[in-house]
Amino acid sequence: MKTLLLSSLTKVFKDVKPNFNEFTSYSALKGERFSFQVAFMAECKEETEIFISVSSPLSKYIKLYFVENIPTGRNGYDNSDSLHYDLSRKEFPDLLMPIDGKIKVKKGCWYSIWVELCPQNEFVGNKKITVCLSTAACEKKESFKLNIVDEVLPEQQLLFTNWFHNDCLCTYYGVEAFSEEYWRIVESYIRNAVDHGVTMLLTPVFTPPLDTEVGGERPTVQLVKITKEKGKYSFDFTNFEKYVALCLDCGIKAFEISHFFTQWGATSAPKIVATVNGKKKKIFGWDTKASGKAYTEFLEAFAKEFKKEVKKLGIKKLCWLHVSDEPSQNQIESYKKAADILHRLFPDFNTLDALSDIEFFKNGLIKTPVCCESEADIFRAEVKNFWTYYCCTQVHDFLPNRFFSQPSLRNRVLGVLLYKYNAKGFLQWGHNFWYSQYSKYEIDPFKVTDAGGSFPSGDSFVVYPGKDGTPLNSLRHKVFAEAMQDLRALQLLESKTNRKFVIELIEKGLDTPLSFKSYPHQQQWLLDLRKSVNEAIENN
Repeated sequence: MKTLLLSSLTKVFKDVKPNFNEFTSYSALKGERFSFQVAFMAECKEETEIFISVSSPLSKYIKLYFVENIPTGRNGYDNSDSLHYDLSRKEFPDLLMPIDGKIKVKKGCWYSIWVELCPQNEFVGNKKITVCLSTAACEKKESFKLNIVDEVLPEQQLLFTNWFHNDCLCTYYGVEAFSEEYWRIVESYIRNAVDHGVTMLLTPVFTPPLDTEVGGERPTVQLVKITKEKGKYSFDFTNFEKYVALCLDCGIKAFEISHFFTQWGATSAPKIVATVNGKKKKIFGWDTKASGKAYTEFLEAFAKEFKKEVKKLGIKKLCWLHVSDEPSQNQIESYKKAADILHRLFPDFNTLDALSDIEFFKNGLIKTPVCCESEADIFRAEVKNFWTYYCCTQVHDFLPNRFFSQPSLRNRVLGVLLYKYNAKGFLQWGHNFWYSQYSKYEIDPFKVTDAGGSFPSGDSFVVYPGKDGTPLNSLRHKVFAEAMQDLRALQLLESKTNRKFVIELIEKGLDTPLSFKSYPHQQQWLLDLRKSVNEAIENN
């Protein structure tokens, strides 16, 4: 049996021997989630069973996963840059399946075991982690040396929202929204999201009008119950209160209230369901003019009660409101009408929207614009509280992203860049979007990874649905969490030194200043940088 120790940034393909330096030792801070891989190729029968075990003083904090290959569909676009793997590949290593002691593999193929040390603060200094792979005919051991620095990784300050799709959970597991089983499943997914860096959660006060074709609709996951009698609205916030309490208990720090107007220009109202004269029905939707009298009067009634509710819960400052997602310049008029309504009704609330035309901000239509990475330098120069996002189109100019077809370096480098740009927040749209584009039909995320051929595989989700209502992690989910840890480590170093010191350390030896479009493309650079950061933390 052939084995290699590799970093978490390496993707191990079945048909290619990993061509990276062996990763046999490293350092981490107390409270940090740390991972490495044991790549191996069995030289036994056509199919053989391999037993996996670990021995270490850290054993009770260690989880083992088998990295499984998942089919890929669309791997990119015509303008995909060179920082991709072969775009013709039909599968990529992505799913992390918990190991129950043994796995089955085929002869002559490369695989990897993902070894994860979960956060803990009990140990300091050099610790050995030994992974044993054995068959009936042979045994192979690999030992990794980890130095745990006696400094605690600080809490994450960055607000990170990865859109949490409640309806996809209901659809996949066949549960009714807000049923007992729904709450159990949602809690499991929220806790997992928080464990991997999510601090802000999409909160469906109304069913989010996201990725829905004009005239179409998504399953109802409206937290607020609405009753209309004799032309008057009343609101029941029971489910909203339960959702907020659950989120806070899980560690969520902010609530991203679902959009008040439809995507791509704010032309219409979102789908809103109410009980009217004793019967439940849809009262607003695509056929409702966004700035029309009927919807405006409804929002006035809702705003009055919602402001009382969030004040009662003490979460007003934690709430962020949306107008509409990704409006373009030719939709600025409809967006302005909707924004004027929202700002009038919620004058002192946080607001944010994903958009990439600086004119929306310059015209005072949004307090916190969330720009596409490609526009980061323009917005950073104009906006005090800088936020950015990426989605399906960031395949060019070496912009960070997390697709199957991209090296993990491109995923993890985001943490360093968010530090360099002093970002306050980051947004990505697909934590668990298990529908086709425009939410036309359900997909099986184990077989369809590109939203029905629409987006590069890996864009629309980072977790897979486990059979018991708990999430299964992806390799990309873990690497992104490492990016968030890099950001926190850099902030810790700054607190011990100063920002100038940290920037100089990051850009040491670089020909050009670090930017979203310019950074070294070798994973060893990022590994060496983080190691240098840990050493500087230890020595200051």
